[in-house]
Amino acid sequence: MAHQMNSFENGAALAEGLADRVAAALSGAIAATGEATLAVSGGSTPKAFFEALSTRDLDWDKVKITLVDERFVPEDNPRSNHLLVKTHLIKNAAANAVFVPLYQPEATIEEAAKAATGVVPGMQAAFDVAILGMGTDGHTASFFPGGDNLAAALDLGQPRRVMTMEAPGAGEARLTLSFSALHDAGLLVVHIEGAEKKAVLDKALSGSDEAEMPIRAVLERARTQPDIYWAP
Repeated sequence: MAHQMNSFENGAALAEGLADRVAAALSGAIAATGEATLAVSGGSTPKAFFEALSTRDLDWDKVKITLVDERFVPEDNPRSNHLLVKTHLIKNAAANAVFVPLYQPEATIEEAAKAATGVVPGMQAAFDVAILGMGTDGHTASFFPGGDNLAAALDLGQPRRVMTMEAPGAGEARLTLSFSALHDAGLLVVHIEGAEKKAVLDKALSGSDEAEMPIRAVLERARTQPDIYWAP
């Protein structure tokens, strides 16, 4: 599949440009349907983007935000993506947004995945915006090479849902949106920064083995053409 490459001089410029693009997409969705849905990723890369997006002027009380993936840890854990979003995005103008976490305080991660599937946005209709990251191993969301549920997670024939994932490179057990819940977002973005990530992306674009580099599923099989946002 073709993809749109958006390159920026530095991370700060990327954060502002991506914030403008996402805010415009969310505003358009609100104008069209009265509400908007946004799925975001964790990690260190999106912090500046979150900070920029939090200041954008739109009807945030009509926006529902959830995570693309999450570790099975409570929101006060330092490695929680929920904590990251609460600290850097759900503030300023965006303080009025509705955040729906993937982590649910259930006895098992399987029960948490089932509970989250019942409450997070994007399970009945496509997200208006989904922002994906990518690891140096070629994973995106929690689609890790060697993941115990990788094949099912990448299967577009499966229903939209929250799934569990364990993998050698994942650390904690993970909750992740299925590829079926992400691939048709109105705006689908892969946000990466640095020369190392660019080299990984180039490798992914040159091959076809999704088990080796799951980001290839997004680049090749997503219904929505992915927009890549990159800065050195």
